[in-house]
Amino acid sequence: MVRINMGCGWRNFGSDWIHIDGGDYEHLDFKSNLVDIPELEKETADLIYASHVIEYFDRNEVLEVLLEWRRILKPNGTLRLAVPNFEVLSNLYLKKQIKLDNVLGPLYGKMEMDGSFIYHKTTYDFYSLSVLLNSLGFEDIRLYDWRKTEHCQFDDHSQAYFPHMDKENGTLISLNVECNKREF
Repeated sequence: MVRINMGCGWRNFGSDWIHIDGGDYEHLDFKSNLVDIPELEKETADLIYASHVIEYFDRNEVLEVLLEWRRILKPNGTLRLAVPNFEVLSNLYLKKQIKLDNVLGPLYGKMEMDGSFIYHKTTYDFYSLSVLLNSLGFEDIRLYDWRKTEHCQFDDHSQAYFPHMDKENGTLISLNVECNKREF
C-alpha cells in the first residue's frame, strides 16, 4: 500500500509512508510545493493524507493542488484531508465559549517556512469542501474519525481540540474529511 503524507512538516510517520513537504526536514522523500510532483507517477498512491495543508492555498490555487493529488491517486484511492473547521470555530465564538485569540491561530495559521511566514488563505466548512472535492472528481465524501486511521498515533492538527489537547471532553476544531477518486 502506497501512503503519502502531503505537507507533513516535521511529522515523520515512518518508513511505510512517503513524506512530501516544501520545508527542509530530514525525513522527506521529496521536497515539493505540493502543486507539481513529477517524482510520483500517475495512479500510484492508495492514500494521500494532508493535515491542515490545503488552506495555505487560495480557492483558485487549491484546484491545481487537488488535481495533482488526484493524478497521483489510484482509481478509488482515498484522499484524506484535515482543515480548520470554520463552522465549529464560529459557533464556539458566537456562543462565547472561545475567545477571538483562540480562533486566530487555527483560522490564520501563521507558520515559518524558508525564512518567511506563510498564512492560511481560506477556510472551509463541510459543505464548501464537499462541493470542491466533488467538482474535481472525488466521491463518497464523508467525515472520518482520526482515532480510526493508520496515523492516529501521530498527534497532528486533525486531532485539534478546544480546550487545547482535551481529546476526551473538548470540541474537535478540525474538519476531517475523506473521499475517493471517482473512476470515469
